[in-house]
Amino acid sequence: MSRILLVRHGQASFGAADYDNLSPTGHEQSRVLGAALAARGITADVVVAGEMKRHAQTADAVLEGARWGTRVDLDAGWNEFDHVQVLAVHDQPTTVEGESEKVAFQRWFTEATLRWTSGEHDEAYDESFGAFTSRVEAALDRLVAALPRSGTAVVLTSGGPIAWAAASLLADGDRSRTDLWLRLNPVSINTGTSTVVCGASGTTLVTFNAADHLSPDLLTYR
Repeated sequence: MSRILLVRHGQASFGAADYDNLSPTGHEQSRVLGAALAARGITADVVVAGEMKRHAQTADAVLEGARWGTRVDLDAGWNEFDHVQVLAVHDQPTTVEGESEKVAFQRWFTEATLRWTSGEHDEAYDESFGAFTSRVEAALDRLVAALPRSGTAVVLTSGGPIAWAAASLLADGDRSRTDLWLRLNPVSINTGTSTVVCGASGTTLVTFNAADHLSPDLLTYR
């Protein structure tokens, strides 16, 4: 039986001019994860990363912490969806009196994401929700097909692709998978790890969003 560890990137630079860049906390989270995996005796036969800067930086820090010399293969199928565009095409809601900036942003993000996932406005986006989910499923299928028997793969990606991989393996039907994705995506922890096993009975999700390697001061969601 083979296994795939789907790892969300370390904390990015939320609110900065360049979001796609790990914060100091993000680098430390990633190094801690690598050390924790190595301490558990895990060796990566395959390491795959999306093509975003935060994916590459997370991969470098994980490998540093684990002291693995594994080559990192890039696969754009593991890239995050364009949340900037998803927000840009949806008018920011009117701020509620007394509402914090963080709460207001989350409400905007939730409304914008619901519009994107509805499939009713696909022409407004460079990548529709359907196209996003299809490429994530294709990336997972490619990895499963290429993974050696009893091998271990580590994938450095983002919360959206991990949440869809989990939803697609757990739920039946397009609507139920989308509903589950909408619930899983917001709770994704930085460097949280989800485990998928592949064997004779197929591909199965066995853990989601594990973060026991993180101390309370390193636990972040953005």
